[in-house]
Amino acid sequence: MAAYLVRRFVLMLVTLFGISVIIFVLLRVVPGNIVDILSDAAGFVNPAEKARLEAEFGLDKSIPLQYASWIGAIAHGDLGYSYVSEKPALKEILPRIPITARLAGLALVFSILLGVPFGVISAVKQNTGLDYALRVLSLSGLSMPAFWLGLLILMVFVDTLGTIPIYSAEPKTMWDSLIMYSVPAVAVGFRSSALIMRLTRSSMLEVLRQDYIRTARAKGASENAVNYRHALRNALLPVVTVIGIEAAFLIGGLIVTETVFNIPGVARFLVEAIRWRDYPMVQNLVMFIAVIVVVVNFVVDALYAALDPRIKYSN
Repeated sequence: MAAYLVRRFVLMLVTLFGISVIIFVLLRVVPGNIVDILSDAAGFVNPAEKARLEAEFGLDKSIPLQYASWIGAIAHGDLGYSYVSEKPALKEILPRIPITARLAGLALVFSILLGVPFGVISAVKQNTGLDYALRVLSLSGLSMPAFWLGLLILMVFVDTLGTIPIYSAEPKTMWDSLIMYSVPAVAVGFRSSALIMRLTRSSMLEVLRQDYIRTARAKGASENAVNYRHALRNALLPVVTVIGIEAAFLIGGLIVTETVFNIPGVARFLVEAIRWRDYPMVQNLVMFIAVIVVVVNFVVDALYAALDPRIKYSN
């Protein structure tokens, strides 16, 4: 087990290194940089002034030297400064992380609480009216884009309550936070819940056809014991994987939802940083999302051993 964890940790480091190289190179091969954008906005900039700005931002160096400087600074805890606001990148990013984390966490909780139970019920009640209704609900969730559902929710609120549930100020209490984030969390979590529901259903149906399930029934085990004690635990293995992937996706995939509901989170800020070619902000935000993804995948792999005693990782 220890050897497996070490290998997974090394693979995480290699993955993060590859992502850092890719995002760094891609940002610089895209036509235009922050100096070009500022020059176009100003209408005319003296070539000498433009060259001075490029030297100040370090853009006059070769890409390998720029990358080495960036990695060296990160190793010393320096994430650089934003080209646009001229503030430390850490001060720009840190206030936005809890906002996105609350939204993503609430959306994930909603998707699990809705997807797993409904998926189990749909499998246990296969080919009944309830099963067909839940399958239609899951297909609806997979078919509707989050931004369209978000706009639809906004229109319903305006038409019925005369108000718009968008982010206006930082909530002061837990109850205010729940109210503020619940509507966008439902909008973005509905698709995830539909995916989890369908996967839970298919996984449960596959497990319920196994020989040991028939043996449990033949020994006189109750239907609830068969469904929830024997079948559900094994059926959750692929579901845990999808939940982990969705958790990682929600951290970086909230761009449209944060924009629709005016939420100043990480994903929305990343789009603004890309538009301005704010290299330090884009690089650090992408690396933050990458760290979340690889850590979540590592946790999912560890959970496999806890959920299924048959899984043993060789040293």
